[in-house]
Amino acid sequence: MSRILLITPPFTQLNTPYPATAYLKGFLNTLGIESRQADLSLEVILHLFSSSGLLDLFKEISTLQISLEDEMLKRIISLKEEYIATIDLAIAFLQGREPSLAHLICNGDFLPVAGVRPEEEDLEWAFGTMGIQDKARHIVTLYLEDISHLVAAVDAHFGFSRYAEQLGRSASSFDDLYNELLKPYTYVDRILIQKLEYWLSSYTFDWVALSVPFPGNLYSALRCGEYIKKKYPQIKVEIGGGFITTELRQLSDARLFLYCDYITLDDGELPLKQLLIGRESDYVRTYVLQGKDVVYVNNNSFSDIPMSKRGIPDYSGLLLDKYLSVIEMTNPMHSLWSNGRWNKLTLAHGCYWGKCAFCDGSLDYIGRFEPLAAQEIVNRMEALISQTGERGFHFVDEAAPPALLKELALEIIRRKLVVVWWTNIRFEKSYTLDLCRLLKRSGCIAVSGGLEVASDRLLKLINKGVTVPQVAKVTDYFTQSGIMVHAYLMYGFPSETAQETIDSLEIVRQLFMNGLVQSGFWHRFAMTAHSPVGCYPEKYAVKITEKPFGGFARNDIDFVDTAGADHDLFSEGLRISLYNYMRGVGFELPLYKWFDIPVPRTTIPPTYIERLLDKSLDTIAKDGQRRLVWISKTLPWMRYYERTKKGKKVIVSEFIIMTSSESQVFRLKSEWGQWLLEHLRAVQFPHEEKLTLIDWEKDFRIQHGGSFDELLQSSLWKVLRENGLYFL
Repeated sequence: MSRILLITPPFTQLNTPYPATAYLKGFLNTLGIESRQADLSLEVILHLFSSSGLLDLFKEISTLQISLEDEMLKRIISLKEEYIATIDLAIAFLQGREPSLAHLICNGDFLPVAGVRPEEEDLEWAFGTMGIQDKARHIVTLYLEDISHLVAAVDAHFGFSRYAEQLGRSASSFDDLYNELLKPYTYVDRILIQKLEYWLSSYTFDWVALSVPFPGNLYSALRCGEYIKKKYPQIKVEIGGGFITTELRQLSDARLFLYCDYITLDDGELPLKQLLIGRESDYVRTYVLQGKDVVYVNNNSFSDIPMSKRGIPDYSGLLLDKYLSVIEMTNPMHSLWSNGRWNKLTLAHGCYWGKCAFCDGSLDYIGRFEPLAAQEIVNRMEALISQTGERGFHFVDEAAPPALLKELALEIIRRKLVVVWWTNIRFEKSYTLDLCRLLKRSGCIAVSGGLEVASDRLLKLINKGVTVPQVAKVTDYFTQSGIMVHAYLMYGFPSETAQETIDSLEIVRQLFMNGLVQSGFWHRFAMTAHSPVGCYPEKYAVKITEKPFGGFARNDIDFVDTAGADHDLFSEGLRISLYNYMRGVGFELPLYKWFDIPVPRTTIPPTYIERLLDKSLDTIAKDGQRRLVWISKTLPWMRYYERTKKGKKVIVSEFIIMTSSESQVFRLKSEWGQWLLEHLRAVQFPHEEKLTLIDWEKDFRIQHGGSFDELLQSSLWKVLRENGLYFL
């Protein structure tokens, strides 16, 4: 039986493993195929940022003719001994092994400083006086960024989460990459090959599979493949991943096979299975070299592996206690991507919407929607908690389906599972306030979603399926529920005018100012070959200007917007304004202050977003389609006692609700209280009857004949709604 090594090449996130190898290892377990996995991205970083690594780095610097006109570089070199003396402790702190160092780090004189540090006032604003661990993580992150300046001085390809990215991005021709690979190893290359050699010499493998999720992983993947084919020619090398899937769908350049034997597209499970156990005629979505020609082999008789049959992601063998929790930005929502180690899971294959004009909807990873059952997802969560010891989950879906999220939340609550999770969503109307409250109760701390261009005309053109008023209400529901919101923002969509760009910025300003969004990022629109815009440019007022295809990668397409503004003029103003809004400042400034060019005045009224919001908890109360559910662990109860009123003894009845911090007591007619208790018991989760508010109202009128609205408008009803009564 074949033995396979699954590799993530440099560089990806520092804080958590990229999940591709864990997904594949989990699947290979179901086939009984032995596999190991290595995150060479992490291993190279840990070597670079160690005392021995820095000693080597400073020695390398001393042998090179490097211009010392760079003041920051000169300062790092002058502080050499301080960096070497502190790096191991700094890394240990980021790994969670030396938490007490936070006090020394925050004092300001423990770590050397080469670059600019934020003012103490800014740190106090971001972390307060008690958030000392996160404050220290941010300071150590800036310290590592200083050292990265030194690494980049000896290896210009280096970046914290990418390596030689510019060589892979939009590379129609393989020439630049090929010429770079002909050069001697760079400084980082040499470390990479040392780490690779350790794995290859320590175990016997028949196969190596290299995952290339981003352009910043491509060069190092090819370096690995090159070394394996020269030193271990008996090992077969396969390359796949997100970058390969989106960029190499028209591959014809045979030179790529100097570095690998097979290249696979889309989900890797079935292609890898067929490579390991099949004949060439049985290969699926696989490029092979036949003679001098690149041939695409795709046997359509094999169906893709269902999500439920792919096994549980397996993180075993990865250095889970060695990942670095860093905080690059002080924004708490933004830091989720880099701070903390998350178990990554997928709720559903593809996107349930799949219609956005800018998205790769024609490709399988978007276009084929296949959800898992909530029970299966929670089974996997429990297995991963047992395996990794971590209760944090990042669901990495393109857009998590709201109906599935509801069932997932209920299943988590049903099993009394304590977890923390976040995911990507669409800001659609299915997210009622009660659903958001339910997600919060199950452990949801944050969501990210695409607002894109905050213009109803452009949202319709994009086919986003949402409107600005809808986005405002949904983000309000999430933030009311205590869930942070990150907004993906876009500028430069074809036909977008200067007026629409400024109006979009005003919408964004008001969303931040009203506390509806806590984090965001402006992306410049890029036209991809597999999106509706790329497939049908004539529908979107664009003219394609790309050069003839060079036989290697094709995804991003050069184009001219024939109807819109000069979008480059707005880049810096949008970036700076958003940076300030995320810090909670600059809302009072007129929008033109952010730009160094004349811009139109916004046409959006200054209270536009505020007027869209509805703070009532019961906007959906009488929706006959939503069932009532009592989620709280404890039911209310009735208490009776005697009291004297005007010389007579009377029985007083009280309705008591236990909240997390106190008991709330309401005087209530005994018959009303008993009726309410009976009906709350009927809808108590997880054995609730399917009853709606309309059902309750009908029964109330039959039993008591009074005004049901009197109950709905009472403070008792408000407390019930706040503490466990949901409309789902």
